Amino acid sequence: MPTYDFICNNCEKRFDVFMTFSEYGKKTVHCIHCESGNVRRRMTKVRIAKSEESRMESVTSDFSGFEGLEDDPKALGQMMRKMGSEMGEELPPEFDDVVDRLESGQSPEEIESALPDLGAVTPDDG
Repeated sequence: MPTYDFICNNCEKRFDVFMTFSEYGKKTVHCIHCESGNVRRRMTKVRIAKSEESRMESVTSDFSGFEGLEDDPKALGQMMRKMGSEMGEELPPEFDDVVDRLESGQSPEEIESALPDLGAVTPDDG
């Protein structure tokens, strides 16, 4: 059964309603917080599944020239952030820290000296 997002115009709280396709537009919706009928539909984002190949093509098209990235920490950080978001995988918190540092202009060497344990393998990692 589809979930529809609504916002109450009275209490301004967001809530979800489960309805069948046939119920949508016919069933009266009331706020689950204040029971008001003064609600509006909230449009949600649409997610499109991409293959790993198409995600990588998207990243590489934005950064067609990888030359010189080692001399431009900000561009390297932007590329890494885009690649991380395109991969759709859970990344460790250290990733965001490194990317933030790159985007602020810190060189990879400076980051490595500031975070010496970064990437170290622990016995629990195998």
